[in-house]
Amino acid sequence: MRRPIAGASLAMLAFAAAPGCGDDSEDSGEESADQPELVVFAASSLGPAFEAYEPEFEGADVRFSFAGSDDLAAQIRQGVAPDVYAAANTELPDALAEEGLLEQPDTFVTNELVLAVPAGSEIDDVADVEQPGVSLAIGDEDVPVGTYTREVLDELGSGPSEAVLENVASSEPDVSGIVAKLTQGAVDAGFVYRSDVESTDGELEGITLPSEVSPDVAYGIAVTTDAKQPELAQEFVDSVRGGDGQAVLLDSGFGPAPQG
Repeated sequence: MRRPIAGASLAMLAFAAAPGCGDDSEDSGEESADQPELVVFAASSLGPAFEAYEPEFEGADVRFSFAGSDDLAAQIRQGVAPDVYAAANTELPDALAEEGLLEQPDTFVTNELVLAVPAGSEIDDVADVEQPGVSLAIGDEDVPVGTYTREVLDELGSGPSEAVLENVASSEPDVSGIVAKLTQGAVDAGFVYRSDVESTDGELEGITLPSEVSPDVAYGIAVTTDAKQPELAQEFVDSVRGGDGQAVLLDSGFGPAPQG
């Protein structure tokens, strides 16, 4: 049995590492003890797809920790050693590899930043969120979704950018926080990924950004240099790069990695 665990705190990782934790079944702990544990740190936006793929990955009790890519990278720098790290950009994996904390990263999927709104919203263009009275959720400046959002705003120009920022009601540490604000009706719109909209089963709609302001969104993945299960970790990476895991990701709204 493989049991995904969400959350990024050190305490959660320690909890995940304890035999049998997080399972209400008395015998499930015995079953998972027969398999090695594979710990995967992954960007929040990968959560639905990775959890959908998890039952197909054989031979390991997979434990996921989903959070902002920057938060997870900080934990790795602090000495926490998952087996796999997957980020919503390529800069963080590349930096960790240069620091000797990851093996050589690979770009394994792409995504699309969109303006998400609740289904049936009257907002149908990015210019609409410049209007007074519109409430907006965006990612924190250091998390990839927040960085991509600010790239869009920079491309829109100072006037529109300032108008949009004045409407920001919530700045979130990861994209799942933005999705939650939207599905709860706490804000009118938010910048998230296309895959996040797909995961809501119609609760949200995604407004495509103009091509001239749309950022390139690519995800990087690598085995950590201190992985306890390096062979299984590489199997997981290989699968999400080009095997069954990749198929699940594409079905979940992600795009293939650039060729060449």
